[in-house]
Amino acid sequence: MTLGLSLFLFAIGAILRFAVTASVAGIDLQTVGVILMVVGVVGFLVTLAMLISRREEVRTPPPY
Repeated sequence: MTLGLSLFLFAIGAILRFAVTASVAGIDLQTVGVILMVVGVVGFLVTLAMLISRREEVRTPPPY
């Protein structure tokens, strides 16, 4: 999951949680919004951890 997708999921979840007042039979849109926000935050943290770990790798040139 990329940073952009994580932020997109969080934004859609926040919109569903805080801005949508419509109701759909059998689905609680506020709960779906919270779930999307949690998935977005977890994806954001995992992506950041992967970027930081990749950045800390020290690459030495092969000996000649």
